[in-house]
Amino acid sequence: MKITPILTQLRGQCPGLANHISVGVDLALLQGNPDLPMPSAHILPLADLASTSTAQNLTAQPIRERFEIVLVLDASDATKALDLLHDLRAELWRALVGFKPDKDYSAIAYDGGELGSINSSRVFYRLRFFAEFQLGRNLPSQPAESWHERELDGLSSFTGATVRVDAIDPADPNLQRPGPDGRVELTFSGDVTP
Repeated sequence: MKITPILTQLRGQCPGLANHISVGVDLALLQGNPDLPMPSAHILPLADLASTSTAQNLTAQPIRERFEIVLVLDASDATKALDLLHDLRAELWRALVGFKPDKDYSAIAYDGGELGSINSSRVFYRLRFFAEFQLGRNLPSQPAESWHERELDGLSSFTGATVRVDAIDPADPNLQRPGPDGRVELTFSGDVTP
């Protein structure tokens, strides 16, 4: 998912972070940066968890896209830090839980949190969230999202069918029994009009 809608939502809905919200790619880099403002929040992508396709003849694969928000807090006063953690966590829930980052995604849900690291000056607390989407289109008019859909888009349109039936009985006694005798007993056609 794109990070920009999440970043915009947090900046607009989390006054306790005083606009100290950014995007990161690695927790170790954040922990190694001594100049991070406190309190601050940093959005990091985590993982995509894919389920098996829900259909047999097309791609309809549910994908759970996970991300985390790392809160950086001043740890010089542990009581004050934990109280602030409680308040900021509630702010993040109000800003994100139920928010749809894109029309193709489900609403964001909370997936848990944990202490990332702590030292005498800073606390890093990790909150995990996820949203789900489907890999594979819902309507033929939508653009292809998989190789299979691109292959199907390249096929010619189905305009109709002609069926010729060679019945097993009555079978020709001069040919192997049982089985069709090679004579077409019935023919019918059907046209498809879009």
